[in-house]
Amino acid sequence: MSHITLIRHGQANTGARDETSYDRLSPLGHAQAEWLGQHLRETEAFHPRLYCGSLVRHRETVASMGLGMEPVVDPRLNELEYFTLSQLMERQHGVALPDSREGFIDHLPMVFGHWADDALEDVPERFADFEHRVAQSLAEIAEGDGPALVVTSGGLISFAIRRALGLDIPAASRVALAIMNTSMHRLHPIGAHLTPVLFNAVPHLDTPERRHAQTHF
Repeated sequence: MSHITLIRHGQANTGARDETSYDRLSPLGHAQAEWLGQHLRETEAFHPRLYCGSLVRHRETVASMGLGMEPVVDPRLNELEYFTLSQLMERQHGVALPDSREGFIDHLPMVFGHWADDALEDVPERFADFEHRVAQSLAEIAEGDGPALVVTSGGLISFAIRRALGLDIPAASRVALAIMNTSMHRLHPIGAHLTPVLFNAVPHLDTPERRHAQTHF
């Protein structure tokens, strides 16, 4: 097996309240991706393979990284539909989407919990199906030849880590809330399993003039 470095996309449209409006990078998101690509080139990181989801923000992040590689686009690497789930949560359980970052600290684990318990009706994708496609796609990438970069989303990264470490939903939710835009997370094969050996690394943003770009939303 080969190791996988998961990368969260650059900052998206933070003012959005639906999936379509959210799915594009902000100017800062493009800059974050450019800085990450520069860092990978300058450190001569060896990643002969590049993958991403099919969402606009994934493909824009890859383009702004400027690695000169054509990615393998795999829809199985797409994010869960958090805005859609939140709308169902409000209609079916009376819990509104928060309008502040602090509000998501309680909202996100509540949504994840109801989704995992099949307590939301008419969801775009069942929780079990989401976890299956994430596990399947990453297992296939790990079986490939050489280290791989995978540009995806924070929710998917948190559930990949959940699976690797056997985390419950509240713990996976805390992981999801912590993940920064264009952060790197490495899964390394240890025995027959992929194990996290790097979490939320942003060396390309860890300078005084770029710390403002260490964003979560």
